Amino acid sequence: MTFHSMWAELLPLGRSSASGGYRRFAWTPADTECRAWFEQQARDRGLAYELDRNGNQWAWLGDPAEGNAVVTGSHLDSVPDGGAFDGPLGVVSAFAALDELRHRGARFARPVGIVNFGDEEGARFGLACVGSRLTAGALTPEQAHRLTDGDGVTLPRAMEAAGHDPDAIGADPERLARIGAFVELHVEQGRALDLSGDRIGVASAIWPHGRWRFDFRGEANHAGTTRLDDRRDPMLGYAETVLAARREARLAGAVATFGKIAVEPNGVNAIPSLVRGWLDSRAADQETLDTVVTGVEKAAREHAAAHGVDLDVVCESFTPVVEFDHALRDELARILGKDTALRVPVLGTGAGHDAGILSGRVPTAMLFVRNPTGVSHSPAEYAAEDDCVAGVLALADVLEGLACR
Repeated sequence: MTFHSMWAELLPLGRSSASGGYRRFAWTPADTECRAWFEQQARDRGLAYELDRNGNQWAWLGDPAEGNAVVTGSHLDSVPDGGAFDGPLGVVSAFAALDELRHRGARFARPVGIVNFGDEEGARFGLACVGSRLTAGALTPEQAHRLTDGDGVTLPRAMEAAGHDPDAIGADPERLARIGAFVELHVEQGRALDLSGDRIGVASAIWPHGRWRFDFRGEANHAGTTRLDDRRDPMLGYAETVLAARREARLAGAVATFGKIAVEPNGVNAIPSLVRGWLDSRAADQETLDTVVTGVEKAAREHAAAHGVDLDVVCESFTPVVEFDHALRDELARILGKDTALRVPVLGTGAGHDAGILSGRVPTAMLFVRNPTGVSHSPAEYAAEDDCVAGVLALADVLEGLACR
C-alpha cells in the first residue's frame, strides 16, 4: 500500500463534516477507528502487533526482546477540530518508509518498531502525551486516574468503555530498555523550512512550555440592573490579562496564548461569578519563559484587584527544555546529507511531542516536513504531497542508516 492510499484511507476517520477538522479524542469511537486502522496496517505487513499496558500501539519487524531497536512513529489523536497532518503524518510515513526499505531489499540488523502513542494532544483530559508520559514514568497511575474530561468522565471510565484495563497502566521501563533510538517524523508547526526553502529539517530542541490556569472570582449579578460601578466582574480582569499576555510575549520574543475559557454561570444576561482561563506559554529558554509567565501573573493580579476580583493561579503542567540526543541528531544530518551534500537545517520547536517525553529515557530525534502555511492545530494545516513523499524517503534513509547492514 502506498503513502497516498494509506493517507486516503485514514483521512475520513474522525473528521467533522461541519468544520472539516478532526475530533479524534482519546478513548472515543473516532480514536477506536484510528487504532483499528493502525492494527490493520501492521497485520497487512506481517508485523507483530502489540497493545501495551498504557494503550500505545506497536508494530514490530524483528524481535524487540533482542534490544537496541530503532523505533519511529507518532500519534493519531487530534486537538479539537485539528488538522490532518499533526501526528498522523509521522505514523503513515513510518509504514511507508518500511515499505520503501523492503522495496530496496534492505537487510535489517536491528529490530524496527512503529508506534502510535495514545492521547498525545491531551484534548479530552487536559494533559498532553498521556500515553508516553505513563510509559516513561513521568505520570503516575494515581495521577492519571484523577484526570477528568469536560463531561466529568474519568480517564479510567473512558478506558474501560473502550475495552482497555485502566488498572494496568504505569511505567514500562522494560519496554523502553529495548529501544536504542526513537525518531519521530512530524509536520513542522511553523514556517522555518518554508522560509529557508528546505523540505526536511532536523530538530534541535523543544522549547520549555507549560499550562497555567487563571481563576478570576467575582460576583454574579443581573446584567441589566447592576450599575457598572457596583460590579465585581471577573471578565474584565480576564480580558485585560489576555492583552497583557500578548504584550509580555512580544517583549520577550516568546509566545503566550489564552485559548480556552470557562465562564460561570455563563448566561447572556448575567455578570459572571467565575472566569477561568488557561494560559499556554513557550519560549526558547527557561529564563525567558519565567519572565513572561511572571509578567502575565503580575498584570493579572493588578487587573483583578482593580475590579475587586479574587485571583488564583495554578500551574497545571510544565515541561522543561528538551535537548534531543546530539549524537543521534548529528547522525541523522550525516545520513541525510551523505549522498547529496544536502544542507539539513537544524531548528528548535515550540511544540511538545512524544519524542520529548521519551528523551530522558532513550536517545530521541525528530525530522520535520515543510509546512508552507505554518498553520497547525487547524483544518488549514497542510503539507504538499511531494514534501510528504520527501519525508518518507528521508525517514527510510534514516532507518536504513540506523537499523540496516
